[in-house]
Amino acid sequence: MKQYLEAGVVATTHGVRGEIKVNPWSDSPEFLKRFSRVFIDGRAYKLLSARAHKSQTLIQLEGVCDVDQAMRLRGKIVSICRDDIALEEGTYFVQDIIGLQVYDLRTQTVIGTVRDVLNLPAGDVYVIGDDKRESMIPVNPVFIKQTDLEKGIITVETIKGMLENE
Repeated sequence: MKQYLEAGVVATTHGVRGEIKVNPWSDSPEFLKRFSRVFIDGRAYKLLSARAHKSQTLIQLEGVCDVDQAMRLRGKIVSICRDDIALEEGTYFVQDIIGLQVYDLRTQTVIGTVRDVLNLPAGDVYVIGDDKRESMIPVNPVFIKQTDLEKGIITVETIKGMLENE
């Protein structure tokens, strides 16, 4: 597993004092407020302030004091250190889920790997695929029975018609 996880991208600046607007790649813009530091281009920046603003997070970084300095960060990926957060049991970083094999209890076969995680209003959906088909499985205990990051496998139980070409 990667030590540094991509958490968003700097969209633009905000104001004239060097604040940046970050489009977060998480469940909410509130997520980045939990950190005391972030990483951009491998450099650690201390967060002086962070607040949610609509769907973005406004962040003031130590050492970024004006709009010109902030503009140089535009388009850069904002990362976090895995050690800086403890996830609740049963929650995972999307980057850890993508690429895991998916085993279906109903069909007793590996049905593919997780290719993407869609964050939809009704809940997350795993996009599962192999060379022949692609299926979507809601991230719900009804279907997701076990996630084992160490073994690299997610165990699911689909219903008839859920898998493509069934």
